[in-house]
Amino acid sequence: MTTTQSSAVGPGGDFEALTEVVRRIQRNIETVIEGKTDVVRTTITVLLAGGHLLIEDVPGVGKTMLAKSLARSIDGTVRRIQFTPDLLPSDVTGVSIYNQELRTFEFRPGGVFANIVVGDEINRASPKTQSALLECMEERQVTVDNTTYQLDDPFMVISTQNPIEMEGTYPLPEAQRDRFMARVSMGYPVEAAELAMLDSHSDADPLATLAPVTDAAEMAKMVATARMVFVSPAVQRYAVALTTATRRSPDLRLGASPRATLHLIRAAKATAALDRRDYVIPDDVQRLVHPVLGHRLLLTADAAMGGRTAHRVLDAIIGAIPVPDTAGGAGAQPDSA
Repeated sequence: MTTTQSSAVGPGGDFEALTEVVRRIQRNIETVIEGKTDVVRTTITVLLAGGHLLIEDVPGVGKTMLAKSLARSIDGTVRRIQFTPDLLPSDVTGVSIYNQELRTFEFRPGGVFANIVVGDEINRASPKTQSALLECMEERQVTVDNTTYQLDDPFMVISTQNPIEMEGTYPLPEAQRDRFMARVSMGYPVEAAELAMLDSHSDADPLATLAPVTDAAEMAKMVATARMVFVSPAVQRYAVALTTATRRSPDLRLGASPRATLHLIRAAKATAALDRRDYVIPDDVQRLVHPVLGHRLLLTADAAMGGRTAHRVLDAIIGAIPVPDTAGGAGAQPDSA
């Protein structure tokens, strides 16, 4: 098999349909979010990979707008949870309430019971409330009063947060950050994009006219298609080498977990599918190292005081790990990672 584009992979694998759906979603989002093509692509990659997304930046740069525009582009159930200091875990997961007429307890679902859950300013709630999402994000279920309730399929959490230096914020626990497949930062728009925003956003809310361009059932099929992309043993070893290097780095007191390796491979599969390939190449893994691994790392005190950053540490690791030669190894059977 050569490195030319492939139109399908395995039974039901339809890259033509996938790329068309992605094109519609991206075009829809970019009618609201100006000049952030890379951020939008990463967001859609996480959606295709079946992961969860953390959007981190200062207030007012469009974090919530990005999350809501993606949610509105999909004709599925959408719930928004505004995280505040007084938010309770039961507001997120749900609660059992006693029905006096029936003389029994009945379950009232919380905000996570939807296809797309927008968690706005997640780090303004207490760590106890943040932790209510742990089971939901990893196991796609909620357990309340010893009863387990399955969540919708597909299920994606898109959370926004302000930098921890901002007032009124709590740092996300390490276990919570590890559940997010990727983190993106919006950044300030370029001057031309900000001028265009003044024209399109000053008179009306662009979200008000944003119509769905796909539905939850179609997205579930696209996620299944992306997961059928083949990853060669050499690329798998490359991903493991990258994450293992973070655990051995003298600049880091917490490296990437095995879950991070799995997320890196799944995101790489989605990236390959977006490029209409039925196999992953090392470049797919490399371009995702920063968004997938960066938010999971903790610097040592010496590294932080020395001005090192997680971004620079990852750059050094990428430069030190040999890139595998996968020429001619793209035609094997798909795996199930």
